[in-house]
Amino acid sequence: YLASSNLRGVIPESIFELAALETLDMSMNNLAGVIPAAIGNLRQLWKIELYGNNLTGELPPELGRLTGLREIDVSRNQLSGGIPPELAALEGFEVIQLYRNNLSGQIPAAWGELRSLKSFSAYENRFSGEFPANFGRFSPLNSVDISENAFSGPFPRHLCDGKNLQYLLALQNGFSGELPDEYSSCDSLQRFRINKNKLTGSLPAGLWGLPAVTIIDVSDNGFTGSISPAIGDAQSLNQLWLQNNHLDGEIPPEIGRLGQLQKLYLSNNSFSGEIPPEIGSLSQLTALHLEENALTGRLPGEIGGCARLVEIDVSRNALTGPIPATLSALSSLNSLNLSHNAITGAIPAQLVVLKLSSVDFSSNRLTGNVPPALLVIDGDVAFAGNPGLCVGGRSELGVCKVEDGRRDGLARRSLVLVPVLVSATLLLVVGILFVSYRSFKLEELKKRDMEQGGGCGAEWKLESFHPPELDADEICAVGEENLIGSGGTGRVYRLALKGGGGTVVAVKRLWKGDAARVMAAEMAILGKIRHRNILKLHACLSRGELNFIVYEYMPRGNLYQALRREAKGGGCGAAAAELDWARRCKIALGAAKGLMYLHHDCTPAIIHRDIKSTNILLDDDYEAKIADFGIAKIAAEDSAEFSCFAGTHGYLAPELAYSMKVTEKTDVYSFGVVLLELVTGRSPIDPAFGEGKDIVFWLSTKLAAESIDDVLDPRVAAPSPSSSSAAAAARDREDMIKVLKVAVLCTAKLPAGRPTMRDVVKMLTDAGAGPCSPRGQPPAARACARSKSCC
Repeated sequence: YLASSNLRGVIPESIFELAALETLDMSMNNLAGVIPAAIGNLRQLWKIELYGNNLTGELPPELGRLTGLREIDVSRNQLSGGIPPELAALEGFEVIQLYRNNLSGQIPAAWGELRSLKSFSAYENRFSGEFPANFGRFSPLNSVDISENAFSGPFPRHLCDGKNLQYLLALQNGFSGELPDEYSSCDSLQRFRINKNKLTGSLPAGLWGLPAVTIIDVSDNGFTGSISPAIGDAQSLNQLWLQNNHLDGEIPPEIGRLGQLQKLYLSNNSFSGEIPPEIGSLSQLTALHLEENALTGRLPGEIGGCARLVEIDVSRNALTGPIPATLSALSSLNSLNLSHNAITGAIPAQLVVLKLSSVDFSSNRLTGNVPPALLVIDGDVAFAGNPGLCVGGRSELGVCKVEDGRRDGLARRSLVLVPVLVSATLLLVVGILFVSYRSFKLEELKKRDMEQGGGCGAEWKLESFHPPELDADEICAVGEENLIGSGGTGRVYRLALKGGGGTVVAVKRLWKGDAARVMAAEMAILGKIRHRNILKLHACLSRGELNFIVYEYMPRGNLYQALRREAKGGGCGAAAAELDWARRCKIALGAAKGLMYLHHDCTPAIIHRDIKSTNILLDDDYEAKIADFGIAKIAAEDSAEFSCFAGTHGYLAPELAYSMKVTEKTDVYSFGVVLLELVTGRSPIDPAFGEGKDIVFWLSTKLAAESIDDVLDPRVAAPSPSSSSAAAAARDREDMIKVLKVAVLCTAKLPAGRPTMRDVVKMLTDAGAGPCSPRGQPPAARACARSKSCC
């Protein structure tokens, strides 16, 4: 056994002189070269494990001499070619693992006659043609994964004939025709994924109620028919993916019996009728996607019982009635899309308690005032197409007006008779109301804060780090009308200081619970460091359970919001006006310099641990500043490994899946994901990538099958205002590709393969000729780089 021994070079020929050798395990090393033909000399060999190396070439025909071979695992190499007939002739196979290579050709028909095969995995290869018709007919198959190949023809019929099949994955192939009825009685089946094929017809009736199945994914096919009420019998079902088919009928109420269901994707079908209120019984549900169907009726109030919901999308249906206020009970809700329906009434004010990062109420029949806390998430575009909606301040939606016919008529007559008296009275009333309101507001704030552990005044503990001078009363009295954002650690408000000569700051009111930890981390790090690309901390204010942090104000929000504003802003022209390539490059370089400062100029180094586009803020000139150091750590030797999970899905380095050891290279990986966002315009996680897949995986598969131009953000690949000529557009494209290559290096699977942040900055500037250096940018960007106002 030589597994995980850091072996390099080729497989030594001397090993094949061990005639009595029964097991050869050289897996998880760095072996290269071909599998030697001399392996056929090991006639006693029954098990070969060479997975996780860099082996190339074809499988040697000499493997056919090993008549006792029962298990072969050559997965995760770079092998090519087809399956040699000599190997196909062996009859004793129990395990065949070929996945993640470049193998091609057809699966041997002879393997359909195997009697002992339990596990077969050949995913992520280039196999093609029809799958052997008899495969599994005579063997006790437990798992089959043939995903991401180019198989065609009918779907294999006999894979579950042995009644032991638990895992069947055949996604992303070209299978066509109907799904065989044999799978109706496959009671052992646990994971069933056949998405992204060309299958048609109705799904077998018994498939819906399989007792052990945890995942059914038949999305992206051409299936017809409806969901059987038997779905209620699938008591182990955790995920149901039916999107992008031609399914119709009503959603059966029996779906409410699926107590383990976490993900329900029914989008882009032809489902009709009402959303069953029984959905409210799905206490484990985290994602509900019903968009692009023909659903009618109201959004049921019972949905508030789905306490773990993170995503709701019911857009592009024909829903009517009001928005249920019970949605406010969904404390984990992050994304809410009700757009393109006929929903009426007002937006419930209770929804402001939710920690939403994405909302869309557009193209409905909503009326009344838009709560300011919702307006700041995605702006006016999320409420467009509702003629009856208005806001309290300036907005494309219009300003709210008071409507009262009787008062209007009386006021008209009074204004004609005594205009001076009315004007004076109004001024007096406004003055009285202002004084009364201010007194009342301050009293209420004091009462509320005392109940929570403190009030405004001298009892507050104020620690300042930078000018301007701050007033505790002014900070703790900041109102909801100034809300500009909400996140995982608290709500953020915009505050124009009265005595600050027009100075504007951002005030974060921390959520209870982790407030003390977050504040301590921010003070320990931001209070001691200074860099133009690190968000400036002005002060911390605390008393009891009330905690505020005051930062410099960043008028353009965060990078995630800027990219989303583009995505919702229309065509390429509108996009370029916000973030052309010169600005994106400036943002990338600024964030890289900030991170380089943390890693290389601070002693000891600081590991941010949560680099992502929402934590990169933008000032008026699109200068990037890294924010949110609530989980950052000092990279001292005794704290290199942490006991708790931290970070954001989609940005996490692969090694964090099996180790809690955090290094600067984990930040580098996260930064690489941010670069991918800038270059591709894609989010780190997107349902279009597939289950459990992220932007890094999407990029690798895209580049393997398509042109590099297919991954570049088309909104900036076209000429922008600062690069109007074809030559300048070509230069932008060239620089985008250079930055993409940097992103690929940063997101290498192994930490050792990633550059340092100092290397990243060098690659982005490259002695004045890099993609994000002044000479590597269009003329307008070079002028900006020389200007103090830009830099």
